[in-house]
Amino acid sequence: MHTRVRCIGPPRTIPEVSRPRLRIGHLYADEMNIYGDRGNVLSLQMRARWRGIEVEVEAIGRGAAPAASGFDLLFWGGGQDRDQALILSDLLQTKGGFIQSALAAGAVVLAVCGGYQLLGRWYETAQGERLDGLGLLDLHTVRGPQRRIGNVLVDASNLGIEPRTLVGFENHSGKTYLGPGLEALGRVLRGFGNNGQDGTEGVRAGSIFGTYLHGSLLPKNPHLADLLIGLALRRSGGAALPRLDDARELDAHAAMVRRL
Repeated sequence: MHTRVRCIGPPRTIPEVSRPRLRIGHLYADEMNIYGDRGNVLSLQMRARWRGIEVEVEAIGRGAAPAASGFDLLFWGGGQDRDQALILSDLLQTKGGFIQSALAAGAVVLAVCGGYQLLGRWYETAQGERLDGLGLLDLHTVRGPQRRIGNVLVDASNLGIEPRTLVGFENHSGKTYLGPGLEALGRVLRGFGNNGQDGTEGVRAGSIFGTYLHGSLLPKNPHLADLLIGLALRRSGGAALPRLDDARELDAHAAMVRRL
């Protein structure tokens, strides 16, 4: 026997609870990925997923660019001079406009070493050739007389993160100089940083973060990873990030601080 239920008034609708979503674009994932830079993408991916955030990572190589409005965060790793020269034409013709459009739509950009240099007005290769960058930031890079290699300790208290330090590994011959009005990512406590002269490391300009810190940057600096994820999710109205148990990551961070 079937029971008929009579509804009084309009039917009720139950709203679907949508999960937060993070879409990451990995620029030149094949051409510019040295010293473990891909680990930064993995760190962002896992820290978001541990919080129940849906994550999609798309490798963006040479050729036509996808629609920029769909990306919340762009990561761009480092490369040798030959790698930067390889992608330069494509960068200026297609990806420059793509990155600008993504930024205008609220995306966050993290660029490491070669990617960082190419955000500026120009950079000088080891052979002394001056090549144009994107000009998104008022900075430039000249060749140095020697490579700057080693672990780095940075005071990044200006970012409002805890702990206030960042650790990483640098390996570059370029010396980057920030233009007037640009804020450094932090102040060098150990290592060379941007140029080994003015005590600056990297750059922070709105939602753009540039740095020379390679490899274990985000795995050993989970507080910076969470800052980037939180900023990226704001464009879609994301709430504050739940805390994770970062005991192992912060132990690795503290161990490196002690060694430096």
